[in-house]
Order: sequence, then C-alpha cells, then structure tokens
Amino acid sequence: MDAVIFAFVVLFTCLFLTVPISASVGMAALSLWWYVPRLATNPAYLFQAIVTTLDSYALLAVPLFILSGQIMARGGIASRMFDFMTYFLGRYKGGLPCAIVATCMFYGACTGAGPAVVAAVGAMAIPFLVKLKYDKVFVTALVAVAGGLGAIIPPSIGMVFYSVITGASVGNMFLAGILPGILIGVSLMIYVVFYCHRKGEARDKIDAAVDALKAKGFLKVFKDSFLALLTPFIILGGIYSGLFTPTEAAGVSVFYGLIVSCFIYKTLPFKMLPRTLYASLHSVGPQIYIAGCCTTLARALTLIRASQVITDYMVSTFDSTFAILLAINVFLLFCGMFMDIISSILITTPLLWPIAQASGIHVLHFGIIMICNLCIGYVTPPVGANLNNAFALTGISFLKIARAAVPMVISFFLALMMITYVPAVSLTIPLWGR
Repeated sequence: MDAVIFAFVVLFTCLFLTVPISASVGMAALSLWWYVPRLATNPAYLFQAIVTTLDSYALLAVPLFILSGQIMARGGIASRMFDFMTYFLGRYKGGLPCAIVATCMFYGACTGAGPAVVAAVGAMAIPFLVKLKYDKVFVTALVAVAGGLGAIIPPSIGMVFYSVITGASVGNMFLAGILPGILIGVSLMIYVVFYCHRKGEARDKIDAAVDALKAKGFLKVFKDSFLALLTPFIILGGIYSGLFTPTEAAGVSVFYGLIVSCFIYKTLPFKMLPRTLYASLHSVGPQIYIAGCCTTLARALTLIRASQVITDYMVSTFDSTFAILLAINVFLLFCGMFMDIISSILITTPLLWPIAQASGIHVLHFGIIMICNLCIGYVTPPVGANLNNAFALTGISFLKIARAAVPMVISFFLALMMITYVPAVSLTIPLWGR
C-alpha cells in the first residue's frame, strides 16, 4: 500500500507542478521501480508496454473518430443541426439555449469527444445567441457544460478506452450511454428554462430570427439538415445491425463526413483537407501516447497487487454498495479536476473496476458512472478542457465561465446521482430482450 500511495503522490505532485500528463504518468511508473526495485517497471519495460498497449484493433477507432469530428466541424455539420433544433424549439421560453443542448447531444453522436463539440457548436451558436441579447457568459458556460455530452452520447472515445481495459463490449457500452446522455441533456434544459424565466429574453429579436428560419419552410430546413442528422443513425445503426464493428463504424463516419462536407454541402474545400488531417494528428498523437503511458502505470500497479489491496480496503471500510459508489464518485470527481477523461479512465479503471466487481456492479453501469463523473471534469478547474476551449472562442476568463457553469454542473450532478443509484438508466437498452 505504501508503494501505491508513493506513486500517486508523485503523480499528483507532477500534475500540480504542470508537468505534462504523459511525463507525470511515466515518472509515477518509474517511481514504483525506484520504490520497489524488484519490479520490472524500468525504462525498457515502459517502452515495451507502451508499444504493446497501442497494438489494439479497438483503439484504431480513436484516431478515426477524431478525424471524423474534425471533418464535420469544418464542414458545418453542427450549424445545420442547430437550425433544425431551432425550428422546433425557438418559439418556446428558453428554446434557443435548449437548442444548443440538443445540438450538442446530436453532434456528440458524431464526434465522441467533449472539446470537439464545444469548438464546433460554440463557434456557431455563441455569436448567434449573443446577437439575440442572451448573456454571453451564460451562453458560453452552457456550451462548455453541454459539450461534455459528447463523451457520453455514443459513440464515445472514452467508452472505447474503458472497453479495451475491462473487456466490455464497445457496442454495448455505446448502447448504455444513450439514456444517461438524454437524462443529463434534459436536466440541463430544465435549468435553462428556469434561468430564462428568471432573467427574461428579448422575445422580439428571438421571434424575428425564428420567423426568418420558419419562412424557409419545414421541408427546406429538413432537407438542409437531413444528412447532418442522419450521421449518428448511420454510425450507431450500422453497429447494432451488425453491418460493421465500432472500429469500422469510425472509418465509415470519416468517409460519410467527407462525402457530405466536400461533395454535397460543399462546405469543406479540398485545399482544407491537409490542414484537417494535421489538426487530427495534432489531437490524436498526445492522446495515444498518454494512453500508452497510463496503461503502463496501470500494469505496474497490477504487479504490486494494488487493485487487490484497494479492493480489500474499500470493502472492509464501507459496509454497503451505496457508500462504495459514493466514495468512488467523490474520487472520480477529484481525478477529473486534474486529468483529462482519457488519462483518468486509463489510470483509475484498473484500480476501481475490481472494487465495483466485488460489489456486484455491472461492468456497463460502472463504465457509465465513470464517464459521467469525469465529464464534469471538463468544466472544473484547474484543467477544464471545455473551459479552455470556451475561453479560446470568446475571450471570457476561465474562472468567470466556471462560476457561471456552477448551476449547470449541479443539474449535471443530480442526473449523475440518478444514473449512479438507478442501474436501469444505463442497463435498460443494452440488456433489452435478453
């Protein structure tokens, strides 16, 4: 147990000192070798473990989904989704902010990553709503929080990594994320409606904007949005119909995004493709390298039976599954504050999954609990990837966005508690008909 504590002290000290995550994780793994010299976690072992970890067919889905997200972001897919949502919701109180949440949910089903949703939806929706006299800080915070749905609504890159570690079915993990994602989206919409009733809206400007959209007619809006809205159904429908695997679905999403953006909508010029590929590589390179380093640390902890020690401690300390889940939630919320979702999944899953297993928690249910918890980390300092993206879009200070996001995070957290203690929210769809 002393070695485990020592490794995590090294890890969080490095993170606190702003050492890059991959280097922090590598140093934590090497610290185990220094603390327990008989362990094989020397530099040669670390390199070999990284290469072995990345030799995975399932992980191939990660760079493909990232590339697909870049193509769709630059191809204007999000704006067409937003128009469709606005057509139906714009007349209602809080309708346009609710349309942002709905767009984040649909766009999340195309990209699988929270920051990508913030970048694509925020760049289009924030200026539009600010022109309609919505508070800029409120709208920015809403995009930052709702963007986290991109990691929950399937397909989710985080779910791919979790499945690789635990052996859970990637397809079933995707199914398990549908209802929790909808529940969190609805909880955010409820807060948005309450906020708009309390603060008021510039209905004259909003109605004029919605009237201009409705003047196009439903068929025109539907025709313009149809191929964009069809994207998640092609990806998920192909997986669950057995036409292709999740990894193949990622490849299909790339080609579908290219066809729609380059040849049908013609919003992505061919000269932009090299830049799109570069942006994808710039994003996926660090993630894959971090994945290798994190898995190496997890293997090192396994060698010293850390998961067994922690499991025994948790089971002996907490006398109920309710208390164990609460403790796990608190721990994951803390991890999400300091690490990105992929790093957190790769480091904590090998430690926490045996505890959940010993408590009789279903592997799919536990995976959704983990991912929903860690998505809150997208909008909690000091890391807050979505906060950083929102700051880059608007120039509003990191902490100002975080303060405005607090009520939305509370709504997110209430939904998380229901997901945690009502397993049916996660398990109803994947176990349907069994």
